Amino acid sequence: MTAVPLADEADRADTVGTAETQARPEPRIGAERRRAPLVLRNRAFGAVWLGQVLTQAAVRMFQVGVSWWIVAYAVPEARGLASGLFMAVCTLPAVALAPVVAGAVARCAHRSVLRTAAAVAGVASAALALWAYGGGLPLTTVYAAGLALATCQAFFDPCLTTSVPELVDDADIETATGFELSTQSLAGLVGALLGALTVDRAGVAGLSAGCAAAYLGAAVLVASARFRTVAVDRVDGTDGTDCPDGAAAPPRRRPLRRILAELPSVRRILICFTAANLFTAAVFVVIPLYTRSVLLGGGGTVALLEASLGTGALVGAFTGTRVPGRPTVAGAWCLGLMALALALPGLFAQRPVVAGCLAVAGWCAGAVSVRFVALFQRMVPTADKPGFFAVMQAVLGASLPVASLVFGSAGDHLSPQTLCLAQGIGLLPAACALALLGSRTPEAAAAQSTGGER
Repeated sequence: MTAVPLADEADRADTVGTAETQARPEPRIGAERRRAPLVLRNRAFGAVWLGQVLTQAAVRMFQVGVSWWIVAYAVPEARGLASGLFMAVCTLPAVALAPVVAGAVARCAHRSVLRTAAAVAGVASAALALWAYGGGLPLTTVYAAGLALATCQAFFDPCLTTSVPELVDDADIETATGFELSTQSLAGLVGALLGALTVDRAGVAGLSAGCAAAYLGAAVLVASARFRTVAVDRVDGTDGTDCPDGAAAPPRRRPLRRILAELPSVRRILICFTAANLFTAAVFVVIPLYTRSVLLGGGGTVALLEASLGTGALVGAFTGTRVPGRPTVAGAWCLGLMALALALPGLFAQRPVVAGCLAVAGWCAGAVSVRFVALFQRMVPTADKPGFFAVMQAVLGASLPVASLVFGSAGDHLSPQTLCLAQGIGLLPAACALALLGSRTPEAAAAQSTGGER
């Protein structure tokens, strides 16, 4: 694979996607069916998408609920460190297990991976609910449960992203990506609304029981969906001559480092967002501390702030494709706006202001995600997607444990307003770096690579 500048890659990806769409005959379906949302006219994708909503809502509800439980009920001192440690534990599996996840997604049937991950998470949640109902629930047990659920989600998320071409036609890939990315936002909204409120009313036992029901329901939905087989790109010189009936030889899995080495601009983008995540991920630690110490609120206030963040991200996921400009330019502007939105609560401690700022920050995150993941879906060869999306999840998640521990520990010594200002200031270098990536190649060179102006 020949490395090309970022602007060339973005334009070429769009051009290739357009050519493939034109070459593929349009399915013979009625006008009303074509106008229906993708999740309604494609039942397999709809079932898997709903399963994703349930799993990600469950893990988000668990994380928000337990974080609030630690801050408000379980830990009298060093609340910031305790909640930060819990969030760090919940983000470790996506980083530590990236090679294992990539291998499992490449070797195993994707429906089996998704179904098993959801079922195991459901069993773990049910076991915690039974323990909590019995009383005497140790804090370490809750941490272990969070680790187990995060491990299952570390398999579920990249496998689902890889499975998109098995569920939809090429012309629907970007739409499907928008739905898939909107799921995190929708799940964050639902989980945020239910997590802290459930803990206030039913404790960890009720929280875990709700998560168990969601996970087991997702396992049933995934098991009911049909996945189709798609052709994969041949790599490492395989030409299909050794296969019976001229079938393509199964591609050899390439090392994860080689995948990123052949996508230099993608690698730079991931580094920028990893640096940005050091400050954006801290919001999940800051919100409970800010609610208790600054707003003097309860679970309802946590739910409001988390829901504002989730609502903004949901809208951003559906409107991200309409943001003008190349991905790097749009991403840089969005990171700059997010920096302002995260910093303002450090200066204005009114509840409506904080909720509005979190909604704006969520919109920026959702819009950036849909632009770049849709770009990666078209740029990365099919055979490399299991490894790539596992690497992407690991690289982006590598900063999350660090952010949780650093901001959690700092929250025991600094005010939440100071943490908000630190988040905003810390995002600015990442925004500038992303803008510089987009300015390295002149627009004329980008147009020449695709054969003319767009």
